[in-house]
Amino acid sequence: MIPNTNSSYVRVPVPVEFSFEECLVFLNRSLQENLHRIQNDQIIKLLDQEGELILIGVTHAEQHLRVEFLNGKPSEEGQRAAADYVWEWFDLKTDLAPFYEMAAGDSILQPIVKRHFGLRVLGFPDLFEAMAWAITGQQINLTFAYTLKKRFVEAYGKSIVYEDEIYWTFPSCEKIAALAVSDLTPMQYSVRKAEYIIGIAAEMAKGNLVKENFTDGKDAQTVEKELVAIRGIGPWSANYVMMKCLGFTSAFPIADVGLHNALKYQLELEKKPSIAEIERYAENWKGWEAYATFYLWRSLYE
Repeated sequence: MIPNTNSSYVRVPVPVEFSFEECLVFLNRSLQENLHRIQNDQIIKLLDQEGELILIGVTHAEQHLRVEFLNGKPSEEGQRAAADYVWEWFDLKTDLAPFYEMAAGDSILQPIVKRHFGLRVLGFPDLFEAMAWAITGQQINLTFAYTLKKRFVEAYGKSIVYEDEIYWTFPSCEKIAALAVSDLTPMQYSVRKAEYIIGIAAEMAKGNLVKENFTDGKDAQTVEKELVAIRGIGPWSANYVMMKCLGFTSAFPIADVGLHNALKYQLELEKKPSIAEIERYAENWKGWEAYATFYLWRSLYE
């Protein structure tokens, strides 16, 4: 994507099926979030473009996102990288018309989609961040996962101060690859999770594990199998990464607790549905399981 550039900002075009307000609600769901800040309908985020720290402020205008450079004009490569990051972060490439057509005839999704029309899967353009976050969130509640991430970021991420606020980047794989397990366990990471994250960071730092390995035309089943072969990545984590980083709209983290809670709430069930029951509910969602899941997650914040 080629952005419309200016000395102090770039414009990133958005589709008709886009709601910045809905995206803000999702991005603002945790008070412990320290990788972006939302102020006056502007998202402020620090990016690390090969050592160039770029603080962006993202706002919405008619048919585009305005990405303002808050700490000075970056290089041309930095401008392009910032625009590409936002494009991918908000999943602006995906045509949601087929999803909405399907959802209009689905008794579970129809009311949720109507209420939250224009919501996009808010992802992680960086594969290491996606994998580390997936591992961090395994078998713990979301609040504690955010606590761990906050400690991790503030211990090993880069930062700048802007208008008396500190802004952080997610730690690089190179930085984490150099750690020992004993560096992470005092933060309350389990030994296993620390081993997994450091191990993945080491493979990425050596160039053995790169995003392009999974985005070169392979089908979802193949990519899931390759991800599950990585130590620390199970089926839930694999589908989470496929959904939030690799752009597979068919990714389905079917074991996700948030998905189960959302279905229980939406269907007014006495208990959480079984996997077999969820598979039946999802028969209509084929090819769009990731978006169905994401909209169900959004329903938990109504």
